[in-house]
Amino acid sequence: MASPDVKPKSISRAKKWSEEIENLYRFQQAGYRDEIEYKQVKQVSMIERWPETGYVKKLQRRDNTFYYYNKQRECDDKEVHKVKIYAY
Repeated sequence: MASPDVKPKSISRAKKWSEEIENLYRFQQAGYRDEIEYKQVKQVSMIERWPETGYVKKLQRRDNTFYYYNKQRECDDKEVHKVKIYAY
């Protein structure tokens, strides 16, 4: 479990799609920076993922509603530049 006060040191924008960008897109759609912040806020150790692709399957937003994601890619090329990549 990550320490509760981990803050990113820098931020950059995604240039092209990858599996990492796909998962970041899903976390950011649900209102979190990334997997680290999600685990801190929700106090969970495992995140449901699709076994075939490894993409995030389900996330709980801060208002306790859920986002459910498909097995396939959901981050279109036109959305890639909106994804933020945080460095710790």
